[in-house]
Amino acid sequence: MSNTYTQRRGELQTYFDRTAVEHWKRLTSDVKVSRIRETVRAGRNSMRDTFLEWLPEDLSGRRVLDAGCGTCALSVEMARRGAAVVAVDISPTLVELGRERAPKDLAPGSIDFRVGDMQSADFGEFDHIVAMDSLIHYPLADVVAVASSLMARTRASLVMTFAPRTPALTLMHAVGRLLPKGGDRAPAIEPVGEVALSRELTRVGTGAGWQVARTRRIVSGFYTSQALELKR
Repeated sequence: MSNTYTQRRGELQTYFDRTAVEHWKRLTSDVKVSRIRETVRAGRNSMRDTFLEWLPEDLSGRRVLDAGCGTCALSVEMARRGAAVVAVDISPTLVELGRERAPKDLAPGSIDFRVGDMQSADFGEFDHIVAMDSLIHYPLADVVAVASSLMARTRASLVMTFAPRTPALTLMHAVGRLLPKGGDRAPAIEPVGEVALSRELTRVGTGAGWQVARTRRIVSGFYTSQALELKR
């Protein structure tokens, strides 16, 4: 792992375990939130729907890693389709919240809740890996490195998101770097160029039969994220 990946991972864990706990509890529930957060919630819901659309309707007998599961909403939907899901996040607080919210009618053991790094080989191999908005805080080199390590443990597909390099996100990133750093600030989003990312992922994945299959950008108010599917 690079120094930037290790540092940013630590910042994210601190943020989600301490600063943003109540914010994420509200955002990922159905309670009333501000108009700005409503746009973020709607964008995340649309992105989750995209992930589910790109996965098989029937996941029975398939093993899926939810890499950076957050409060596990995507994990629940995949488990309902019959998948054996390993839901992992670096934040113990979010994983515990996901465990508490898991519907009681899910098949026992259909979701294995874990705290740790998504790249850990201890989780084994999978048919599919999903990483929704868990890599948007990392620079291009780290996104490619993590994706490469995940592809090495996936048999069929990897669906991930990145923060596309749009004028608005680039400006926000530049302004954010100029502001004083405080303990309650969210780690910055790192805009990544779509062409550069696709080129690098193709370079590291071609030898093992991987190729970029499709991509879709979701824009909803203050939420901008782009899904990318790699298939074998």
